[in-house]
Amino acid sequence: MTKEEKVGGETGRLLLVAALLVAVVLLGLAVGAGWTQAADHVISDALGLRAGESSPAMIAFMQGVSWVGGGLPRWGIVVLLCLLVWRWCGPHCAAALAGASLLANLASSLLKLAFGVARPDLIPHLDHVSSASYPSGHATSAAVVYLLLAWLAPPRWRPLAWTLAGAMIVLNGLSRIMLGVHWPSDIIGGTLLGAAFALLGVWWVGRPARGILRES
Repeated sequence: MTKEEKVGGETGRLLLVAALLVAVVLLGLAVGAGWTQAADHVISDALGLRAGESSPAMIAFMQGVSWVGGGLPRWGIVVLLCLLVWRWCGPHCAAALAGASLLANLASSLLKLAFGVARPDLIPHLDHVSSASYPSGHATSAAVVYLLLAWLAPPRWRPLAWTLAGAMIVLNGLSRIMLGVHWPSDIIGGTLLGAAFALLGVWWVGRPARGILRES
């Protein structure tokens, strides 16, 4: 790959990051204006689990998925994955995963404060919540951590890593909707936000000064 192609690729990634961040803000404005309310209500009502009516096993499973995707378990997984990525391609890759995860979650928290979207109230919540709704922190974390992990994985592990990324993103998003604590628009916004920071991590690792990922 020529120097010009590398520069073009890096510029393209940064433009995509910017586009994703703009999309997150625009969606947040649409949510605040009530434009997504009808679709949010229909999907949430269809997917929501209800204590005493829905399968206790399904409720417990989704609560487990949600627990793994948030709080201390989430950061424990990030630490373990950083150690794995360090082994794959060195400390700069581990730093990219840790830094992108921290920045994405900080951005999610700030956007929650900025938009102040109320949590769903269609069904009793089946999980504890203490902040605003948009964008979903669980969705943000799942996207940034597992997408970046898949991009940084050695070639032979990438199919498995991409499968894991897809599964964790979908399961985390579904769990938050089904437990009644997030609107679908929150999940979409969080996923876009996490993807933006994952791409930012890829850009940082791929800079010429950082070298080339080790093939294995």
